[in-house]
Amino acid sequence: MTAADGQPPLHIAIVGGGTAGWLSAHLLQAEAKRLGRALRLTLIESSKIPTIGVGEGTTSIFGGVLQALGFDERDFLANTDATIKFGIRHRDWRRLGHSYDGPIDDAYALADRVPNGGAWIDTFCVAAGRSVTEPHVFAALMAGGKAPVAQAGGRDVPISRFHHAYHFDQAKVGAYLRSKAEGIETLDALVESAERDAQTGDITALRLDNGQTFSADFFIDCTGFRRSLIAGAMGASWVGYGDVLPVNRAMPFWLDLKEGEELPAYTLAWAQKSGWMWQIPTQGRIGCGYVYSDRHVTPDQAQAEIETALGHPIEPRNDIKINAGRLSEVWKGNVLALGLASSFLEPLEATSIHGTIVSLLLFIKRHLATLGTPDSKGQERYNAAIAGQVDDFRDFINLHYVSERDDSPFWRDVATTFIQPQTRERVAHWQKQMPKASDFRNDLDGLPHVEELLHYPVLDGLGLLSQEVARKAMAADPKLRDFARQTVDHLTRQAKDAARQARSHRDWLASLSI
Repeated sequence: MTAADGQPPLHIAIVGGGTAGWLSAHLLQAEAKRLGRALRLTLIESSKIPTIGVGEGTTSIFGGVLQALGFDERDFLANTDATIKFGIRHRDWRRLGHSYDGPIDDAYALADRVPNGGAWIDTFCVAAGRSVTEPHVFAALMAGGKAPVAQAGGRDVPISRFHHAYHFDQAKVGAYLRSKAEGIETLDALVESAERDAQTGDITALRLDNGQTFSADFFIDCTGFRRSLIAGAMGASWVGYGDVLPVNRAMPFWLDLKEGEELPAYTLAWAQKSGWMWQIPTQGRIGCGYVYSDRHVTPDQAQAEIETALGHPIEPRNDIKINAGRLSEVWKGNVLALGLASSFLEPLEATSIHGTIVSLLLFIKRHLATLGTPDSKGQERYNAAIAGQVDDFRDFINLHYVSERDDSPFWRDVATTFIQPQTRERVAHWQKQMPKASDFRNDLDGLPHVEELLHYPVLDGLGLLSQEVARKAMAADPKLRDFARQTVDHLTRQAKDAARQARSHRDWLASLSI
């Protein structure tokens, strides 16, 4: 295959498979076809490297990607044991015995009808002493253990126009994406070393463990924590977050589903004495993990804490050291790092796959058409935008730890040591003025990010918003206040009606494989 000008197509090698690697291959292939750009894609992954599936959650952007790639959702769910995710339930974060939900649907859909943006919906709820999640249809579906469909005329119809997210086993999704690939070359090999151009520093070839030397024009590093190309060959440095994110180990394990038990349509993030536990339901079992601080407990003590909380023994699959942070440059020379090769944060807000997709879409949008032509300023801007994205993820996660809890040494140390100054400053600002869109600036070209839509449920759930300030904001515009009341009441009724009509989450998933 040659390009229109008779030159060979640009050859991109993706090193590492899994979700990040195969999503990269599919999206690059789709966009190159749309652009009419000749592109050769090779994915190098080794069958010698096991995949540890511990359950992972996405954000709603993943559903949009599946749709854009032409994948059928029912087929995806039936073949990956994935489940639906409408949001995250945060248990015991504010204080013991308290829970709050973070639904991911967009209750700001009416924002264009008023001049000051959709945050007026949340502002009204805070002023009225109502949860900001009330108008969210996904909150009602979370509470009822429901599917995103209802039956009408003997067939399933969507209950909402918003994209939901998913829970899944990473290994099964990687295999599914691999099975759907066409026109993508593959190599079963490990990269042992890289050859670099003496003048530019670019990688010219990879030496593989099968004795082969492999060349390409551009390389995408999806090698996870190994960071074989971006750090090992190109020398990109690491920016650590260990001073503001208090957990530094993760102990994954599985739980069996009980017979006849409804499948939660949400991720559970359950705060513990020395960290927090995730529970991510798939169709066959629940992927779990204790994310904890080894400054406060040993692995054996962490396991005992979880077994006490659950009331039964667990079988840890691993104990993983968390080195939270990001690369100083995700794009260096002719190497782009994606997924865990580019950054790593505790999985509290499903930022891993979300960040991978946004990083890739931004790269494709800005640079695929001209890739191969030097663009140092564009590369610098891209690196700064992705660094800003991950720094914003860090700040959002740090916000979750602003808690009333002081029942263990971990939580007392969190309050005195790990809440960063900018988090305290922002919380203080938002207790004087309700959060608004201009508080969340980024350079991601309109791609989804952690903005006010996601912040409001966390701030409200942690008790960090002022009812008095919200009331003053509403009182300043009586017409908007009345419109907000009518809108919130209407959306709340609509959400409850949708949940009553929706099918059981577990029953619907079971029907897909019949």
